[in-house]
Amino acid sequence: MVKVLFVCLGNICRSPTAEGVFRKLVRDHGLADRVTVGSAGTGGWHVGEPPDGRAVEAAGRRGVDLSGIRARQAKRGDFKRFDYVVAMDVENLRSLARICPEGERHRLHLFLDFAPELGRRDVPDPFYGGGDGFEAVLDMVEAAAEGLLLHIREKHL
Repeated sequence: MVKVLFVCLGNICRSPTAEGVFRKLVRDHGLADRVTVGSAGTGGWHVGEPPDGRAVEAAGRRGVDLSGIRARQAKRGDFKRFDYVVAMDVENLRSLARICPEGERHRLHLFLDFAPELGRRDVPDPFYGGGDGFEAVLDMVEAAAEGLLLHIREKHL
């Protein structure tokens, strides 16, 4: 079983979107019994809350259900539980690196590194913007999810 954890700042916009998109992609490829997916935030402000309504709505328009996701904070132990700890941007990558146990750094990745064709490293936080920001995030997440699944299939499945 390959375990993937997506991480953003508050776990209410980008990382739950990535969790939902990747879970659907895994299911569509018939790999739900071989890949598990979760999400977390580096901050704890939203623990227990559902994803932002705008993220839920945008994802729903693409057939992605985020309704069962609840925010939680990333922990040091996640580096033992998950094979891939995937940060949505460089700031969160740095935060995760600070809690990463020695010898587990190989589990830490930047999400858009799996979509080099996008020419950027950070999935922007759409929280303070308009609805079109959530659509742009979904476009990036879908591209990177495809790249990550290809990587996992080549390396593990």
